[in-house]
Amino acid sequence: MSPNTSSGPAEISHRRGLFFVFAAGVLWSTVGLGIRLIEDASVWQILLYRSFALSTFLYFVIRIRSGESPFSQVHRAGMPAAIAGLALVAAYSGGIYSIQVISVASALLLFATAPFMTAILGWIILQERVRPATWMAIVVAIVAIAIMVSGQTSASTQNGQLGGILAALGSALGFSVFTVALRWGKSGEMLPSVFLSGLFAIIITSSLCLYLGMSLVLSPLDAGIAMGMGVFQVGAGLVLYTLGSRTLPAAELALLSLAEVLLGPVWVWLFLGEDASVRTLIGGAILLAAIAGNALSGIRRRPLPVNRV
Repeated sequence: MSPNTSSGPAEISHRRGLFFVFAAGVLWSTVGLGIRLIEDASVWQILLYRSFALSTFLYFVIRIRSGESPFSQVHRAGMPAAIAGLALVAAYSGGIYSIQVISVASALLLFATAPFMTAILGWIILQERVRPATWMAIVVAIVAIAIMVSGQTSASTQNGQLGGILAALGSALGFSVFTVALRWGKSGEMLPSVFLSGLFAIIITSSLCLYLGMSLVLSPLDAGIAMGMGVFQVGAGLVLYTLGSRTLPAAELALLSLAEVLLGPVWVWLFLGEDASVRTLIGGAILLAAIAGNALSGIRRRPLPVNRV
């Protein structure tokens, strides 16, 4: 048997993993376009409909993959799964709000800081060692963020721009807490916690809508887009990422995850004509360089956090 024959299945598996993770990034990159296309719904209404569709979709996916109820898996995961689920609700909320008030490019670039926040939280909470190269990348990322927000004036602050930036960073922090909670619970399976996050979001957002006097009934267009995002943009993306990440090292996952950040602004520019500011482009280029440099400086098999809103 030739060497090429023996390595064939591994090579095919690797290529399939590359395709799955890249496809996940493409699906996730449509979040900005989807939210921009929604006409009237608020953050809580969007999240309510998206979470309902997401949890329904994941219920059947988990049931088919594992042959058991998602509720059994969530119960077995315990407190870490609950913390992870609540952290995702915060991440989703901040993500949707930020995209509504700042440019898609700015929001997605700020979401991309989640791996660095995860490294710091893991160091503080789990005593995980942070590589020197990662500390350097974190410093560079902070500089990049400072460049991106340096153009915010008092007038823009009044228009909610600063709030959108803080919400985007809060969303990244939520995803970081989600990842650390999974590591704390010794769980490599994301889907049950994401399923639980959808249930939490349904309860929280429906309560907020009723408290704030918002209707639980959306227009067919807004409801269709929000539910479509739950199934395809978040749900299907998570399934593809879960399948592909099992065969790829963390460095490749980090580089492939940049597809989401790079393609997201392209969709809104192509279909809606939305541009990014010069400061956003400069800071974003520095931030992407920090992420890519950190990924290339060392390969670890642990999957990176999923930056989804």
